[in-house]
Amino acid sequence: MGNDKIRLGIIYGGKSSEHEVSLRTALSIMKAVDANKYEVTPIYVQLDGTWVKGDAFAEQVPQNIDTLRLASGDPAKKSDSLFDIAQQVDVIFPVVHGPNGEDGTIQGLLELVNLPYVGTGVMASAVGMDKWMMKTVFAQAGLPQVKYVGFLRSQWEKGPEEVAETIERELGYPCFVKPANMGSSVGISKAKNRAELVTAINLAARFDRRLIVEEFVSVRELEIGVLGNEELVTSVVGEIIAAKEFYDYEAKYKGAGTELSIPAVVPAHVAEGISDIAKKAFQALDGSGLSRVDFFWDEKNDQLYINEVNTMPGFTPFSMYPMLFQAAGVGYSELIDRLVQLAIERHADKQRNIVEAEGLE
Repeated sequence: MGNDKIRLGIIYGGKSSEHEVSLRTALSIMKAVDANKYEVTPIYVQLDGTWVKGDAFAEQVPQNIDTLRLASGDPAKKSDSLFDIAQQVDVIFPVVHGPNGEDGTIQGLLELVNLPYVGTGVMASAVGMDKWMMKTVFAQAGLPQVKYVGFLRSQWEKGPEEVAETIERELGYPCFVKPANMGSSVGISKAKNRAELVTAINLAARFDRRLIVEEFVSVRELEIGVLGNEELVTSVVGEIIAAKEFYDYEAKYKGAGTELSIPAVVPAHVAEGISDIAKKAFQALDGSGLSRVDFFWDEKNDQLYINEVNTMPGFTPFSMYPMLFQAAGVGYSELIDRLVQLAIERHADKQRNIVEAEGLE
């Protein structure tokens, strides 16, 4: 790359319900990067899955998200394969949320074309997207979490009575029902009795074939940001104070009565415990770059539970992850710089494996 600008490709959009969120994230990054350091190439994944590469821009940044909706029919917005795009950029910042974005699929494509990219790799992304697998990894790492029951949609369809009885026996009411493999809070509901449980499972089963039910614990919801590859730093702790019964999709992305408290008002030992468990969880998944780690704190019993690791957290300046690091003294533009550098370093480290393997022949 020499002293030239870093050619940064930003992949955004996608086929998931979080398409619009992704557009907002991409625009925020484009506006925040230093034009003296970066030449940015927009790469738009349309709702139907078509990839469209726009022209690189060094100075003229798009002003609104509508300009990011690149049309494949426009000859100026040439559609390329990822293999072609790989020749035109140095590093990729993928901000496609949800399925086909943060679940390891796009990361696998980037591995195939041998491009450095921001964020976690294939395995960590896939495990981080699947709540059931994530909980299995957390359990293996000895991290504290609430009780849960996992089952397949087919099991529910064949024996709903048996599944419901297992949930009632293991967890009781109220409980939370979730699709295992959806980003955000889509398809999640709280059940207080058998009738609500049936409705909740039927809803979650529309989104995934793997389902998970968690016990309800009266808790405060706390979150922390992790940044790094091998050497990890954490942000301050933040708290979500939801006006609704739980932090659902509407509250998360449309600000429906939800307040964020940054930093959270918690005792020092709680903040330290969260930082410690967050790093362990990140390492257990083999994370890299960034993650937001979500916790439950049962204040009455002073018990921490890890809830989940989000490997591609919301990344507008008003999203929790950047705000947590802002409070820790790392501004939005600097955060982008550090993530791009971490991507390049991780890719360089991987290239060592190939060289060493070839050297053994």
